[in-house]
Amino acid sequence: MSDRKYFGTDGIRGRVGEYPITPEFMLRLGWAAGQAFKQDGQRNSVLIGKDTRLSGYMFESALEAGLSAAGVDVKLLGPMPTPAIAYLTRTFRASAGIVISASHNPHHDNGIKFFSPAGTKLDDALETEIEKWLDKPIEVCGSKELGKAFRVDDAPGRYVEFCKSTVPNEFSLEGLHIVLDCAHGATYHVAPKVFRELGAKISVVGGEPDGLNINLNVGSTHMESLSRAVLEKQADLGIAFDGDGDRVLMVDRDGSEVDGDELLYVIAAQRHAAGTLKGGVVGTLMTNLGVELALREQGIDFERAKVGDRYVMERLIDRGWLLGGEGSGHMVIRDCTSTGDGIVSALQVLLAIRRAGSSLADLRQGMSKLPQKMINVRVDQRFDPLGREDIVRAVESAEAKLGGGGRVLLRASGTEPLIRVMTEGQDETQIVKIAEELAVVVENSRA
Repeated sequence: MSDRKYFGTDGIRGRVGEYPITPEFMLRLGWAAGQAFKQDGQRNSVLIGKDTRLSGYMFESALEAGLSAAGVDVKLLGPMPTPAIAYLTRTFRASAGIVISASHNPHHDNGIKFFSPAGTKLDDALETEIEKWLDKPIEVCGSKELGKAFRVDDAPGRYVEFCKSTVPNEFSLEGLHIVLDCAHGATYHVAPKVFRELGAKISVVGGEPDGLNINLNVGSTHMESLSRAVLEKQADLGIAFDGDGDRVLMVDRDGSEVDGDELLYVIAAQRHAAGTLKGGVVGTLMTNLGVELALREQGIDFERAKVGDRYVMERLIDRGWLLGGEGSGHMVIRDCTSTGDGIVSALQVLLAIRRAGSSLADLRQGMSKLPQKMINVRVDQRFDPLGREDIVRAVESAEAKLGGGGRVLLRASGTEPLIRVMTEGQDETQIVKIAEELAVVVENSRA
């Protein structure tokens, strides 16, 4: 990403009102994207969806104006989960899809993600092409060629039916009481319908967005509310989405959090037992070592990709495999959908539970997570931590202390000005101490 001026690992993201998350930039971005996506000889259209942030209205209008100026039609979907835009981009045969969202971040942040006509994240070359157009002055096409705007009123219903289509017709959630935490975000109006229509008794928290409360003490980054609700309502399990609905975490009947690594293991183990896994599993550099060990014990291949669901997808395609994911709850299930989808992933976990005739609490016991410590060091500007000699020496010393029984990983966040320091090993006290020592080295090095 070093050659990229605006795009990180998951689009463009920042604080609302601070460049580039401004109306002026979004106008230019809409025009630049329109130029990059246009195909000669046909009428081009781009879908725009958003989460529930108040600033989404402002950026939606700016993007619409820029796309229209480029001669591209716009279909407005309103508040919808990010994976819904990916799905609808495919079904509408659109030139691209645009999502206005900052995912799990607070309301004062926002961002832009793009999807290709196939409903996948854009490749690096196309993002670079958009950035080239951003450096050029806007040239408005002739008035007869200006793009038109349309609102797609049936978008939620289309997506609900798609989610249900990813599980067998005979699949039922009858008899299950599930608590959904929609993070006051984009899943608030579709997730309850999906699970109710499949037969579950549903209770909802985080389902009343006001434009400012997205991810506020709810959702997959704040699991306490869901854990309490599961225990209070004596539910069978809880499901937490993030603000834009592309990731999912769960809570078992005891109120214990089940992270993305464990959910990935549950799906993979059940599919392997049923003979439907079709290849191995892709994790990331951050995936807990316990996942790799548990899968390999069952004879399941495991590989690591760079952090980011786009890189998980790339590795899956390269290998011809179907299943991958991250501990944060991004999961890619290629025989179901083209991108990370929180609702679809949750349904696959529930399908595994039903087929095993067991519970989430029991199925998660199939793997043991190794102690892992993550420290985020905030910096003024992202840099490659392994490009600095003092940090490299500290990492080498840490690895020597672990003696091959653990891992050390330092990387720059692709979406925030952070250096992530992660250690993993058998001895929790040791890995915490090593992580704290490395964080101090990074802190001192940034000056």
